[in-house]
Amino acid sequence: MAALLFCVLVSSILTEPASCTTRHYTFNIVQKNVTRLCKTKSIITVNGKFPGPRLIAREGDQVLVKVVNNVTNNITLHWHGIRQLRSGWSDGPAYVTQCPIQTGQNYTYNFTITGQRGTLFWHAHISWLRSTLHGPIIILPKKNETYPFRKPYKEVPIIFGEWWNADPEAVISEALQTGGGPNVSDAYTINGRPGPSYNCSSKDTFKLKVKPGKTYLLRLINAAMNDELFFGIANHTLTIVEADAVYVKPFSTSVVVITPGQTTNVLLKTKSHHPNATFIMAAQPYSTGQGTFDNSTVTAFLEYEGKNPSNKNAIFTPTLPQFNATSFVANFTKKFRSLNNPKYTIANVPQKVDKQFFFTVGLGTTPCNQNSTCAGPNGTKFAASVNNVSFALPATALLQAHFSKKSNGIYTTDFPTNPQNPFNYTGTPPNNTLVSNGTRLVSLPFNTSVELVLQDTSILGAESHPLHLHGFNFFIVGEGFGNYDPTNDPLNFNLVDPVERNTVGVPSGGWVAIRFLTDNPGVWFMHCHFDVHTSWGLRMAWIVLDGPLPSQQLPPPPFDLPKC
Repeated sequence: MAALLFCVLVSSILTEPASCTTRHYTFNIVQKNVTRLCKTKSIITVNGKFPGPRLIAREGDQVLVKVVNNVTNNITLHWHGIRQLRSGWSDGPAYVTQCPIQTGQNYTYNFTITGQRGTLFWHAHISWLRSTLHGPIIILPKKNETYPFRKPYKEVPIIFGEWWNADPEAVISEALQTGGGPNVSDAYTINGRPGPSYNCSSKDTFKLKVKPGKTYLLRLINAAMNDELFFGIANHTLTIVEADAVYVKPFSTSVVVITPGQTTNVLLKTKSHHPNATFIMAAQPYSTGQGTFDNSTVTAFLEYEGKNPSNKNAIFTPTLPQFNATSFVANFTKKFRSLNNPKYTIANVPQKVDKQFFFTVGLGTTPCNQNSTCAGPNGTKFAASVNNVSFALPATALLQAHFSKKSNGIYTTDFPTNPQNPFNYTGTPPNNTLVSNGTRLVSLPFNTSVELVLQDTSILGAESHPLHLHGFNFFIVGEGFGNYDPTNDPLNFNLVDPVERNTVGVPSGGWVAIRFLTDNPGVWFMHCHFDVHTSWGLRMAWIVLDGPLPSQQLPPPPFDLPKC
C-alpha cells in the first residue's frame, strides 16, 4: 500500500496519466445543486461532478477506489465491464456481491485490469442512482504498446445520459408502488448537457472544438437509464475501432447505435480545411416497445478552431433513422467482428459447448394487492422476467451467502435452464401474462463453456433488451428474428471472429446467441440494462464454483466489506 500513486484527473480533454502500476482514487459521494432546463435541484454526485470523474488506468494496473458515502442513500458502485478476475467482492451490484455502503461508511474497491483496453464506465448499482452517479473508465494500452490504428490527435469521452426534473428515486418508487410505467425523462444529455433542442437550455450545450485534418478518438458511453440511442455528426463519417474495451475490425458509418451499458470507440477524421460552419452532433432514441419513451433529440456542437467569425456560419444537422428502425439496427450490429489479431486480441470463442441454456426475456405482470387496482395491464402490476422468473433481490449479499456456504433461506440453485412452458415467443401472446417470483440461481463448475440463447418475447409487445453480464466478456455467435431454431440457426454461427462484448441488445422480436467460459469464480449478475426492467425483475445470477488451483479460487472478503 505504501506504493500507492494518486493519479490526478483534471483535463476536460483526455490527458495521459503518469506512469504507475497502482492507481488510487477517492470517490466522495456528495449532494450537489445542479441547474438544467432552468430548474435547480440537488443531485447525488461523486466529488461534486456531473458526470463524475474519469478513472484512467493502463492495462495491467491495479486500481483502488475508496468510496466515502456522505449522503443519506445507501450506495454501491459497479465498474461496468471490468472482468473482476477473482475480485468479485469489488464488482458492486447491491445485494449480489456486496451490501450497500451506508451513510457515513466507506469501502475500498480493489481490482486489477487484465487483458482489457479501451473504454468502459463506472456507475451506481442500486435503485436508479446511476442517473447521476456515472463516469468514464479509460484503459490505455500497456506502456510502450500502441493502438491497432494511428494514434489520435486527441481523445474525448462522449457520455449519453438522461435527465429528470424530478428525483429519479421518487420516479421509480412511485412506479413500483402503482405497478405502472415510470415517468419518462425530461431530456437526454451529452456530457451532462441537454443542448439547444430543449427549452431553456441553449446555453447548456457541449461544444467540441477541433482542428482541421486531425484524427480524434471519441469514447462513446451510453449511460442513459432506459433508452438505446442513435448518434451521428453532420457531414462527418465515424470509424468504429473498439466496443466494450475490445478492439474490432474497423468499419465506417454515419450513424452509431449504442445501447445502455455499451461503449464504442470511434475515430473522427476532421476536414482538411476550416469550414465556416457548425456541425451538430445528435442522439435520439431507438425504441420498439409499446410503452412511452422520451422521443426527443439531444444535440451538441462540433466547431472548427480558427474559422473566420465574420463569415456566415452555416449549421448542418445529421440525418438519423426513425425511432423504430429495427432493420437498420440489425444490419449495424452484424458489422461488428473481433479484430482477431495475435498482437492485440484473439477471438478465443469456445468451439465446444459443455452447457446450453435457452432464456426468454420480456415483460409480464404480477397480481395487484388484494382489494386494490394497479396501473399495469388490466389492473395488474408490470413485471419483467427471465424464463418467467422475476428475480427478487435478497436482504443480504448473494456472494457472502455463497462464500460462507449459508444459502438456506437466501437463494436456491434451481433456475430453469429452459422456459418452463414453451410457447410461440414472438407470435400471438398467451392469455396468461403472470410471472413467478424468486431468488433462483444457476450454479456451474469452473471452466465450463456455456452457450446461452436469449429470446425476446412479445407477451406485452416485442422490444429489444440490452443484456449485461457481470464478470465475463462473451462472444456473440449468432442473432436473428422470430423464434430461435435450435436445428438450423446454429449452422450459421460465427465461430471464427465474433465480436466480444459485455452487453448485447437482444433484438426486438428476435434472439441472440452468446458463448463464454466460466473462468472467474464468484456470483455474477446478469440483467437488462434498461433500469426500469431491472427494477421489475429482468435479472438473474450465475454462481461459478472454485477451480482446483489456488489461482482459480475466490479469496476471502476484504475486512471493510459493508454489512447489511
